Amino acid sequence: MAVFELLMQLLPQLELVILAFLVLGLDVFTSNRKAVVSGWTTVAGLIMAGVSTAYHMTANPEPQLIWGEMLRLDQASGIFSILFIAGALLTVLFALDDENLRTNGEFFFLIIISTLGLTMLAASSDLIMVFLALETVSIPLYILAGFINRDPRSVESGLKYMLFGAVASAIMLFGLTFLYGFAGTTHLYGMREAMLANDIPGTAIAGVVIFVMAGIGFKISAVPFHFWVPDVYEGAPTVVSGFISTVSKAGGFAILLRLISTTFSLPGPFTLYLLVAMSVASMLVGNLLALNQKNFKRFLAYSSIAQAGYILVGVAAFSPLGTTGVSYYLMAYLVTNLVAFAIAYQLARITGSDDISTLAGLSQRSPLLGVALLVSLLSLGGIPPFAGFVGKLLVFSAGVQSGLEWLVVIAVLNSVVSLYYYLRIIKVAYLDKPWDESQLKIKNPVWIVTFSLCLIGILVMGVIIHPWFGWGTAVASSILLH
Repeated sequence: MAVFELLMQLLPQLELVILAFLVLGLDVFTSNRKAVVSGWTTVAGLIMAGVSTAYHMTANPEPQLIWGEMLRLDQASGIFSILFIAGALLTVLFALDDENLRTNGEFFFLIIISTLGLTMLAASSDLIMVFLALETVSIPLYILAGFINRDPRSVESGLKYMLFGAVASAIMLFGLTFLYGFAGTTHLYGMREAMLANDIPGTAIAGVVIFVMAGIGFKISAVPFHFWVPDVYEGAPTVVSGFISTVSKAGGFAILLRLISTTFSLPGPFTLYLLVAMSVASMLVGNLLALNQKNFKRFLAYSSIAQAGYILVGVAAFSPLGTTGVSYYLMAYLVTNLVAFAIAYQLARITGSDDISTLAGLSQRSPLLGVALLVSLLSLGGIPPFAGFVGKLLVFSAGVQSGLEWLVVIAVLNSVVSLYYYLRIIKVAYLDKPWDESQLKIKNPVWIVTFSLCLIGILVMGVIIHPWFGWGTAVASSILLH
């Protein structure tokens, strides 16, 4: 009975495991139309896992510690898991249009395994599970980044991602071992009390926090752990770059919020100073280096670094409003950035280039892509009535509420700078003369429907705020009031 109950509690994860090996088996044993079978099986399985997660979250509103208290199933883990599964679902639907990916069941298998790791990461309440979940997320992504083995840029991006990731993981593991040594336990929710009882100096814990933040900072692509981002985003398959920049990054922030509410709160002001420094550096580096980019995917990479800086404002606020704002921001950012990378994919597919100059006259050559580019970039810039505006408003308000007015001023100034380069791209798409007068045709109806739904989502999240704000509030209550 106990085993059955455990399996029911972990039903979404169990479904993902079964789905992963089912897709792999279909790829091996199905000779005809295997792409359609593997891809649509993945879509159906992810929907089932999402429904199971939502059901379990509503049926069990109280937190549950399971698997030797290594996992904490609560509202936060449920909401983040739904976010990760939704991001994976959108990624798979976009990938069904990519000839390099849709014929490979291995691609769908790796996406599913990475998503499985993200759902475990969201529920992790033990250092061992945190590390195992992070590696379960990362290892498939290393392979996916270099998935197009006949493209030297893809192979290079995969190697760079793996090397930087391995170093970051090693440094993080080094820090985790010290945390265990200080506390005598690996349980996140007992670690704080144990270290206080052992009278561990805050300075010693502060040093360990730096090591652990190396791993988290790598995952969220924050400065100074950002060096891999431009090359990996440029060289990886565009669909994979979108997944790494949104879903994987959201996973990093999910575990960071848990760590901030437990172990990382011990060094006191040091954690705040570290988060503020990373936030300011990420905003400055991301925005300044994005100004003169000529490659659209590298442009989105530096924009992603800057976005991490804005989100860190909400993390540094360490308040219910801050955590709510971070959660809302991640939802908005996931949809918005996936749209931006979807545009980059279509441009590269049709024109054979990632150069920003190929955007010239986009509004005339493809009204759908032109409107999408306008909406996504204005949302990233924080312009109403789009989702990105609400996300920034919430995290900036949390910063002011927590006495970080000067940090918010820096963030607002950086947002103004970012508007310059976002508007520069929009100017190219709407005012520059197209180098080719022919229409950009998108023939895949599934891609068009998915893309259009994402566009509608950006607008809906910016206008109808209550449901998403309610989810963010539930995350904050679950994490901060543990």
